[in-house]
Amino acid sequence: MSYRIVIGVAALAVIGCAAGGYYLVRERSQASARASASAPDSEPMGAPAAVSTSPLSTSTSNKNGEPAADPWLPLRRGEVLEYTANVSNLANVANLKLQVGERKDFFGKNAWHLQAFAHTENPLRMVFELDDQFDSYSDAATMTSLQYELHLNERGQKVDSVQRMTATGKEPAPPDATETRVLPGTRDPLGMLQYLRNVDWTKTAELRCPVYDGHKLYDVRAKLASAGEAVTVPAGSYKTSKIEIRVFENGQEMKDAHFTMYFANNAARTPVLLEAIMPFATARVELQRAK
Repeated sequence: MSYRIVIGVAALAVIGCAAGGYYLVRERSQASARASASAPDSEPMGAPAAVSTSPLSTSTSNKNGEPAADPWLPLRRGEVLEYTANVSNLANVANLKLQVGERKDFFGKNAWHLQAFAHTENPLRMVFELDDQFDSYSDAATMTSLQYELHLNERGQKVDSVQRMTATGKEPAPPDATETRVLPGTRDPLGMLQYLRNVDWTKTAELRCPVYDGHKLYDVRAKLASAGEAVTVPAGSYKTSKIEIRVFENGQEMKDAHFTMYFANNAARTPVLLEAIMPFATARVELQRAK
C-alpha cells in the first residue's frame, strides 16, 4: 500500500467531511501545481445541484433541506481541535489540527478564516514526511467558500495553490491567486465541516451541497443516521449525532468509498470522530483534545 495514499487519506479526511479528500489524494499526483477548476457558463450534465446560500436556522428549512436564517454561524474564534489518524492496522500515523481564526472583512464580505494542519508521525515520518496546511475563507453566514488555499510539503516537494472562488466570473482574482469557477453555494471541505456541525439535524432530513476540494467539484449529501450514538475517543466518551455522507460525481454516486462523521451532542457540536471506508484501507480519525 502506498504511504502517500495512506497518509493523504488520513490527513485530508478530517478536513472537511471527507467529501473530496480521498479523491484529491488519488488524483493530485496527476494535477498541476496550481490546480484550478472551471465551471462552464451553463451547468454541465451531472453537476451538483445549486443550493441556497441562506445561513443556518433552527426553525425553518428551505426546499433543498438546508436550514434558513441566522446572521452568523456560532463559530468560536480561537477554537483548536486536535486529532490522531489511524489507518487500517497503523495507529497514530498522523496528527491533525483544525483551527478557527478570526472573523474578518475579506474583500468586502464578512468571513471566517479556517485552517487545518496535517503532519506525519514517527516512525512513519522517517519514510513519508508530510507537512500540509489548508486555509479557507468562508462566508460567515453560510460557510460558502470565498477562497481556498493548499500549502503542501510532502517529501520535500512543495505546492502552493491559492484559489479565489467565483460563481459568476465577475470577481477577478488578485495576482497571487487563481480564479476558480464553481456553482452557487459551493463550500470547500473546511467550510463544509463547520456548516455540518451547525445544522439542526432534528429539522433537516438531508442536506445537499456542492463541495470543491481544490481540484474537483462534487455533490455531497449528508443525513442523520443516529441521534444518540455512543462514541469513545482519546478525548473522552460522547453521545453523538452520526451523520452519513455520500459523494456524487457527474450524477453518479461514488460506490467505492463511505464516510461517517460523529458530532458530539454538546453546545459546540464538536466533531469527535470520522470513519472512512475505502477500497484499499479504512481510516479512523479521533479527537485527542479540544481547546
